[in-house]
Amino acid sequence: MRTPEETLEITLEMAEKKIHKPLESKLILGFIGGAMIALGYLAYVRVIASVVEEWGGFASFIGACVFPVGLIVILLAGGELITGNMMVISAGLFAKKLTLTDLLKNWTVITFGNILGALFVSYFFGDVVGLLTSGDYLTEALAVANAKISATPLQAFISGIGCNWFVGLALWLCYAAKDGAGKILAIWFPVMTFVAIGFQHSVANVFIVSFAVILGKATLMQLLGNFAFVYLGNIVGAAVFISLFYIKAYRH
Repeated sequence: MRTPEETLEITLEMAEKKIHKPLESKLILGFIGGAMIALGYLAYVRVIASVVEEWGGFASFIGACVFPVGLIVILLAGGELITGNMMVISAGLFAKKLTLTDLLKNWTVITFGNILGALFVSYFFGDVVGLLTSGDYLTEALAVANAKISATPLQAFISGIGCNWFVGLALWLCYAAKDGAGKILAIWFPVMTFVAIGFQHSVANVFIVSFAVILGKATLMQLLGNFAFVYLGNIVGAAVFISLFYIKAYRH
């Protein structure tokens, strides 16, 4: 493992690389990022629905063990995820490696790409293919979606902080690891933990809540309201609790 100081420098290098990627690359990788997180959540729902009768409350933990595959694919195979960029790009801003305009442009493009990817999986795989439209799968998907939109704005915001504190740590530890196996473990444990706790991830929520909207079990306003407060919480969790704190601690 690299030292925290070395990891911070790698994070800042990544921030500059992300800023300078062509727009087409950002959109494609953003779409992939949103789709991979959605597919991880799709696997989470199907696994829980398959074992909940036998395993009860332990089923949530089993599902949480599956979900990290999305971020593993994004970081090792290629993809851009806004929750990760909230940590990386804000670190570059705090270290004065890039401007606020650079940050806003990147976050806007990657968020747009992520939303498209999540909606694609929700509609085509969840609904058209029917992976979430029958039996226990449908029941579990709607229960998860309802739990998200039932949260108050304050609960959604704070839950978003907790989620992206862990996602930011997953990226930080991934950059610190020196080999593939180490990177996979570094990503898996923090992501599994936030899912097992039940914290909210803005892009994952787009996938599951939009599925409920497609079926008429939720409204577009509920989706947008949840997304907005979770997204803001995600920003604080990554930009403040990871980027700002570690820059203050390790960069002098």
